[in-house]
Amino acid sequence: MSIQQDIQPDPSVEDRSLAMAWRAGFGQLEGQELLAAMVWRAFPGRIALVSSFGAEAALLLAMLADIDRHVPIIFLDTGKHFPATLRYRDELIRRFGFTDVRNIEPDQAGLKLADPEGELWRSDPDQCCHFRKVLPLERALAPFQAWITGRKRFQAGRAELPTVEYAGDQVKVNPLANWTPDQVETAFRMRGLPEHPLVSDGYPSIGCATCTQRAAGGRGSRGGRWTGMDKTECGIHQAMVS
Repeated sequence: MSIQQDIQPDPSVEDRSLAMAWRAGFGQLEGQELLAAMVWRAFPGRIALVSSFGAEAALLLAMLADIDRHVPIIFLDTGKHFPATLRYRDELIRRFGFTDVRNIEPDQAGLKLADPEGELWRSDPDQCCHFRKVLPLERALAPFQAWITGRKRFQAGRAELPTVEYAGDQVKVNPLANWTPDQVETAFRMRGLPEHPLVSDGYPSIGCATCTQRAAGGRGSRGGRWTGMDKTECGIHQAMVS
């Protein structure tokens, strides 16, 4: 594995210019090579992976397990997930041997005020995501300087996604940004990774059970998410961008 050895930006992330330095130093890398550079050299002990344990999550988790099984994994337990997702999460944790998986739940006091009946997703899905995902993730990421996502350019609305970007006061790393659906599918097959059980049941993208339906579409399609709603993102990749 070839990683540049001569670029060592200041690890404190204070403004956008520093994030551009990270991109200049490591932005030409991708996949497991970029992941290793971020975990070992750029942000050792100061980076986490945020995983939904959804349709394609196993690939990035497998890559990280090859590098360091002790990197924190953050899972947003909204209280609205499919039971199959929770079982799949537990299966992948056992398979890869991660030692620091953080099951992050919403603040119960705030949630009781904002969504006492648990039906906010029907009337205001943006606010539901805000209380169940955005706020909990902000708290969970506070100790870190960088975080890893599984987003890809071929997904709707993400055509310009960089491999390294600046979000709030943190660096966000997207190791699979340049990957195609065929690359993802081939990597799944070559690694012998188990797919989320709902994929074969017609769910190409998997979020909360309340806002996810079966849909037509191949790998990477976000069809079935928030069907009939004017909504395409949960908000965690929007609210944290300054």
